[in-house]
Amino acid sequence: MREIVLDTETTGLDPKAGHKLVEIGCLELINHVPTGEKLHLYINPEREMDPGAFEIHGLSTEFLSKYNPFRDHADEILSFLADSTLIIHNASFDMKFLNFEFEACGRPPLPMSQALDTVRLARRKYPGAQVSLDALCRRFEINNEHRTLHGALLDSELLAEVYLELIGGRQPGLEMGGPGGSVDTERSAAEEAAVAGARAQGIRPPRPHAASPEELAAHAAFLEKLKEPIWKS
Repeated sequence: MREIVLDTETTGLDPKAGHKLVEIGCLELINHVPTGEKLHLYINPEREMDPGAFEIHGLSTEFLSKYNPFRDHADEILSFLADSTLIIHNASFDMKFLNFEFEACGRPPLPMSQALDTVRLARRKYPGAQVSLDALCRRFEINNEHRTLHGALLDSELLAEVYLELIGGRQPGLEMGGPGGSVDTERSAAEEAAVAGARAQGIRPPRPHAASPEELAAHAAFLEKLKEPIWKS
């Protein structure tokens, strides 16, 4: 199962007001495990940076002027995302900007059904609690001390850790101890490796399962009490 943890930075809050994407960070997960495959791009918005946005991510107009506009990266981004589930914190915001940019350069928009919103996931799991990325990092004891400014790649890396905790830690489905809790018997890749290693050390001989003479006699006596039992040969 391939998933992409995604985050963006922008010049402001609303693409319809002329604001643009300036950074995108994507991190690939396979079966909930980071593969090391990433896509990280700075994007020239071809406009001035909003002062409020600059305070959040620190990306200046001058810095971004050295990079290519979104239209030069559209196909690369679509190819990396493909049809994978997109793990996004406050998905409606990022998807709104992505689709505005895709449509502006003649590319098809991404369906909202492709996105999994970790804000909504956190609110369902912890109703009434703070669900910002920083708050969730504190809840799960994920070190984010280096996050002095927002950054798309850094935030996607933190979000990947938060997401794994939200779905039950690094072994999702193995949560127990709560009402309605269940055990997922499907093994993780790590478990499979451990089982394979144990098997490599030697296979135990099968235990005998044949019935004892006493058990056979008791079974025969029981069959005598039945009328035409199908088990009697």
